Amino acid sequence: MRFGNLHYLWLLFIIPALVGFYIYAFGKKKKALSLFAHSDILEKLLVWVSLPRQYFKAGLLCVAILFIILSLIEPKWGYKWQEVKRKGIDIIIALDVSRSMLAQDIKPSRLERAKIEIGDFLNHLKGDRIGLLVFAGTSFMQCPLTLDYGAFKLFLDQVDTTVISRGGTDIGKAILCAKDSFLEGENKYKIIIFITDGEDLQGKAVEIAKDAKKQGIKIFTVGLGSNEGAPIPVFDENGNKSYVRDKDGNMVLSKLDETTLQKIALYTGGAYIKGNTAQGLGLEKIYNEKIATLDKRELKSTMQKRYENRFQIPLSIAIILIIVEFFFTEKKKVRTNEL
Repeated sequence: MRFGNLHYLWLLFIIPALVGFYIYAFGKKKKALSLFAHSDILEKLLVWVSLPRQYFKAGLLCVAILFIILSLIEPKWGYKWQEVKRKGIDIIIALDVSRSMLAQDIKPSRLERAKIEIGDFLNHLKGDRIGLLVFAGTSFMQCPLTLDYGAFKLFLDQVDTTVISRGGTDIGKAILCAKDSFLEGENKYKIIIFITDGEDLQGKAVEIAKDAKKQGIKIFTVGLGSNEGAPIPVFDENGNKSYVRDKDGNMVLSKLDETTLQKIALYTGGAYIKGNTAQGLGLEKIYNEKIATLDKRELKSTMQKRYENRFQIPLSIAIILIIVEFFFTEKKKVRTNEL
């Protein structure tokens, strides 16, 4: 036997509470009657009243409530096999892991905020495959396209700025790597979501994005950082913080390059969103307003057990018990010679 909604189990405390109340009420009633009149007189006054019948009515009500609670937790037994078709879209999250993503103009840092938002984004997926690509001066698939969101989360947790040793930011190469990760021969169902500060140091991303559009790939871009720029922190072995400086000793500021990201999104039919600490990165908005409305292809078809919900049985028993309790009288039949 299985149960569909165990959240209502806490209601079971009502049963011992109700039993305790009846014990207290019957005891209080008995004490009050003893103070009202002598036992011999009470026996004649209450000749029509049956205490066993009163106890029985109270028991019926307690059992009825128990069965109502059982119906709420939805007992299930017996099952049938049902084919479940899973439809969705292939989505690759391309996450910038260059050192500029350590800037803290978005708290706790650009990279950590992105990881938090991507983790939350998984809760909104509806049968879509998702993959994780990390990039800096080069790119690789940290997690191939998968329906296993738990495995994806494990790969995401391992991401930091050390996973790629080659510095810089090459968005164009990341687009090429993502493009090769999609299934060939299909010119739709392909989405790339770039999360980066947009500093494309190679300068070829827009041209490569135009070519990706020909293969039906839509690219959505999320820009992290401020237009004014923020220093890039570095930490030594003892955890002491300093900042990246150029050869002249001046502090290097990492600025958000919105123009490049806007062009990439525009040329591929996607959209650009500027992320911030207060309102998040907008991944949920991208999915609900742009991705969820797209055509989906069948990704997986499986046979699953569908257990039959039997809440009607305890609910029917509870209704019958309540009806019996309502019509069951606590008066007993008395022969005239007993009066």
